[in-house]
Amino acid sequence: MYNTTVQPCSNYKSRGTTMYSMKDVCDKYSMPYETLRFYCNEGLIPNVKRDHNNYRMFDERDLAWIDGLQCLRKCGLGIKELKVYLSLAMEGPSTISKRKAMLEKQRIELLEKKDEIDKSLAYINKKTNYYDDVEKGKIKYSSNLIDID
Repeated sequence: MYNTTVQPCSNYKSRGTTMYSMKDVCDKYSMPYETLRFYCNEGLIPNVKRDHNNYRMFDERDLAWIDGLQCLRKCGLGIKELKVYLSLAMEGPSTISKRKAMLEKQRIELLEKKDEIDKSLAYINKKTNYYDDVEKGKIKYSSNLIDID
């Protein structure tokens, strides 16, 4: 869903693994530099590597985590919740049920929002069709707000 191709910065490699700069990652995810730096400073991206100039560098595993992090953020998880999720993930498979519970809770919230959006879209479609019919002369205009002669 969020997975796109990114070119590594200057083919930098660390122990045989292609590494990506902050700019590369920001470009890949259309993320402001400040956001990625914030995530790093908040500890939301664990085990960040540094190059010989002390610049942050990311490998494919980091990119996969950032991809998921971005998705969870867009799904409505707050920073505090992301930290809890990360902490659980860092503990390994013993916390899978807790992470699933967090995701299920968020899934339910998203479905509720989707239902609200679907209802709103249905109303907009109904009103748009009504206005189309009025403009085409198929029906007479009426209003709940004003008297029409």
